[in-house]
Amino acid sequence: MNKSFSPLMLSATGEKTKSGAQNEPANGFVKCPNNLNHSVIFDAETTETICSDCGVVIQGNSESLDSEWHVAKEDLESKNRTGMPTSLAFHDMGLSTLISYSNVDANGCTISQDQRGKIQRLRRWNKISNNNRSYHRNLKNAFNILSSIRDKLSLTDPLVEKSAYYYRKALDKRIIKGRSIRAMVVASVYAACREFNTPRTLEEISRTANTDIVFSGKCYRLLLRHLKLRLPTVDWNMCLAKIANKSDVSEKSYRRALQMLTVIKSEPISLGKDPKALAVAVLYAACLQEHEKVSQTQVALAGETSIVTLRKRFLDVKKIFP
Repeated sequence: MNKSFSPLMLSATGEKTKSGAQNEPANGFVKCPNNLNHSVIFDAETTETICSDCGVVIQGNSESLDSEWHVAKEDLESKNRTGMPTSLAFHDMGLSTLISYSNVDANGCTISQDQRGKIQRLRRWNKISNNNRSYHRNLKNAFNILSSIRDKLSLTDPLVEKSAYYYRKALDKRIIKGRSIRAMVVASVYAACREFNTPRTLEEISRTANTDIVFSGKCYRLLLRHLKLRLPTVDWNMCLAKIANKSDVSEKSYRRALQMLTVIKSEPISLGKDPKALAVAVLYAACLQEHEKVSQTQVALAGETSIVTLRKRFLDVKKIFP
């Protein structure tokens, strides 16, 4: 693994071998135990002093006096101070401060009894100032729900950021007024899943958030209308891959189902049909063509649809693939 070393190199006598270096390790006169004439290198990332010849770690956990910079991979010219990254999924975007409840100052000394009352008042007013608006309280409750959904469904960071963005826009437009916060969060997550082509249904997200799917559907339609969203259609291949994994069908049947689904997409018979129900029927038909033993109940449960719907869509598939 490549490491970025500090430009400072010390000789055995502790002299700098490269001019312009401004920082030194904690102990500038360390020497390699194997050979006193070898120069040593200070690694600013691991704060270790390493022999440049044999690679022996001479001293570890040294204090680095370098400026802590965070350089983005896309823009090596820019330098940003390190710290907690900002995020739309935080009610304060990660920019607010927090006064610690420990009665110790920055130097590690105990705060005197006379100052504890003043510090306690500062803590109280800081807490009040961060929660004195219903806007921030609403965001805090909503993003707690969003965090729970994220953990249960294993959502990605960009998807969570987009969900938080949609919810903030809905709150700014006062769409949330008089409606359920939990249902609006579910609607925002589902809209983000549609945009990122993530195979998550509204029913699945509503069940995870423990809310009514009817209210969530109404909130989702409100988002589409007020935010003027133009979301892509559901990718049938993503639905098919998810159903195939849950039903434990073979790879041969799955690839046959993909070929059949590509043909059905171009046919008028697919218009107006539920993509998930049609994917379930196509997968079942592919299993029959490949002589794989699979029951209708097994495939229907994997696709979270009824057997009656599976049979109706299967009749449509048989018209194209008799």
